[in-house]
Amino acid sequence: MEKNKLLLPVLQELQTSLPSTRMLFSEPLSKHTTFRIGGPADCLIFPASIQDVAVILFLVEKHRIPLTILGNGSNVLVLDGGIRGIVLKFDKDFAGIRDEGARLVVSAGALLADVSVYASKQGLTGFEFAIGIPGSIGGAVFMNAGAYESDMSCVVNSVTAVSPVGEVKRFFRQDLAFCYRHSVFQENHYVVCEVEIDLQYGESERISQKMTELTVRRETKQPTEMPSAGSTFKRPPGKFAGTLIDQAGLKGLKIGGAQVSVKHAGFVVNAGGATAQDVLTLIHEVQRRVQDQFGVLLQPEVRVLGESNLIDCQ
Repeated sequence: MEKNKLLLPVLQELQTSLPSTRMLFSEPLSKHTTFRIGGPADCLIFPASIQDVAVILFLVEKHRIPLTILGNGSNVLVLDGGIRGIVLKFDKDFAGIRDEGARLVVSAGALLADVSVYASKQGLTGFEFAIGIPGSIGGAVFMNAGAYESDMSCVVNSVTAVSPVGEVKRFFRQDLAFCYRHSVFQENHYVVCEVEIDLQYGESERISQKMTELTVRRETKQPTEMPSAGSTFKRPPGKFAGTLIDQAGLKGLKIGGAQVSVKHAGFVVNAGGATAQDVLTLIHEVQRRVQDQFGVLLQPEVRVLGESNLIDCQ
C-alpha cells in the first residue's frame, strides 16, 4: 500500500488516458517472464499505442518514478524482491504487423515467431532466422538478437522510439549502433515502439522449408521444453560458451531449482521452483569454473532486473 502511495500522482494523471484494466498492482513477474522467476512489480502497465508510451514516460519523468521496460520477458532474470516503480510491458495489444511491399512495419510487442510466420505467408525471406527466438521484436532490437549467422542488424531499416521525457523520434539504420548483442537503445534509454524491417521476395515453399529446418534444429538441440531466459552467456571471441561449459564438466550442475541444461550447456534452466538467487549463484559458479579451467570469463547475456530479497549484513 505504501508503495502505491508513492505512485499515486502518476496513476491519477494516467487515469485520464489509460483504462484501469491495463494496470496491475503487486503483480508477480514470474507470470510474465520465460524463466518463470521474479518477484512482484509495484505497478505493471500494458500500453496499447505509441501515444500511451509517450504519456507514461512523460509522467514517470515528471514525478521521478523508476521505470522498467519488459518485452516478452525473455532474456531477463527478475530478482526475487521484484521491481519498484512502474514496469511497462508490451503484450498482444501492442503487437500489430502490416506489410508495405517487402517492408514489414511491426509494433514492439509482436513475437519474433509471429513476425517470421507472417513474413513467410507474404512470400518474404530474410526473417527465417528469428522463428525460434523466444522474444518480442522490441526486445530483439534492443539486444540485436540473432541466430544462425543472422541478427536484427541485417533487416532493420528504422525504429520509432520514445525518449525518457516522452518525445517520439525515428531512428534510421545508421543511427542504431548495432553490434554483437548491442544497440544504441542500451545507452540512450529510448523505448522501442515500432520497427520497420526490409525483406526480399522469395519462394514460399523454400521459406517454409527453411523455417521448419531451423525449428527442428532448435528444438532438438536446445531445452525449449523447460523455462529459461534463452542463451545464458554471450559468445566469447573465437569460442562457444556452451562448449566451454560442457568441457568443464558442468552439464547438469544444479543449485536449488536452477540447473545447467543437460541438453545444451549454454542454457541455465528452471528445473522446478528456482529462485533468481539460485540462478545467479549457478551463473557465478559456472563463470568461476570455466575461468579456472580455460582462462575465459564468460559474460552473461541475460539482463538482471529488480531487487534482491537478500539482506546485506555488512
